[in-house]
Amino acid sequence: MSVSQGGMRIGEVHAQLRKLFPDVELSKIRYYEDKGLVQPSRSRKGYRLYSERDVDCLREAIRLAQEEFVPLRVVRLRLIEQGLLVVPNVTHSGRHAAREATMSVVSAPAPAPRPGLSVVAPESADSVSTPIKQYFTLDELIATLGLTAEEFNQIQSLGLVTPHEVEGEATFSAFDVRVAAYARALLSRGVDARLLGSLRRIAEREFGVIDELTRPLRSVNNERLRVQSLTDVADVAREVTALCNVLVERELSAHLSL
Repeated sequence: MSVSQGGMRIGEVHAQLRKLFPDVELSKIRYYEDKGLVQPSRSRKGYRLYSERDVDCLREAIRLAQEEFVPLRVVRLRLIEQGLLVVPNVTHSGRHAAREATMSVVSAPAPAPRPGLSVVAPESADSVSTPIKQYFTLDELIATLGLTAEEFNQIQSLGLVTPHEVEGEATFSAFDVRVAAYARALLSRGVDARLLGSLRRIAEREFGVIDELTRPLRSVNNERLRVQSLTDVADVAREVTALCNVLVERELSAHLSL
């Protein structure tokens, strides 16, 4: 590290990373910066200056992407969880927490109205197995599940629900409602919240494997073949999920028979 500059230049960082990842390109460092996975400081002349922590951040980001197949859209959350990437503290206000989260999510066009759909408060997680509507505001999600602000903050802090911005407002999908319902049911049983975060990471890793397995299927240019490839991708995803479920069932059966 250059003491006079107080940090490493990008070339020095690249040299360090190549010791572990020989194929890593300089452009990947800049790409990860664009994705918010590393936050180097700048010298007075505008040069990027990387700290040891920034290098650790990049090292872990590359490892997650290449070895654990974690999609880049969730690598940032993993880095935050490990304390490698610093973000503003989460507030205790549910609404403010959602507002903070929308700063790093993708904006989406407003969904078309769907007549006849309404918010109904379910009595259990199973009662929201079928999506009630396409998008929920924060208030609707909390009312639908009967969540307290503290419960919502806990579920969101685990990365289990992620808002999307629709017409300037934080909204949640029907899948978020189902996830939050099951998460709340487990938390009410006294399950350690950290284990729910582990479940999220397992799901992300499973998706990363599916993404890697289906990459060749999604690289077709012909429109007719592309439609078929999307069907094949869905089939592969179902087969991977079914395999994982059977593996879990086998382990559970062995455990219960002890």
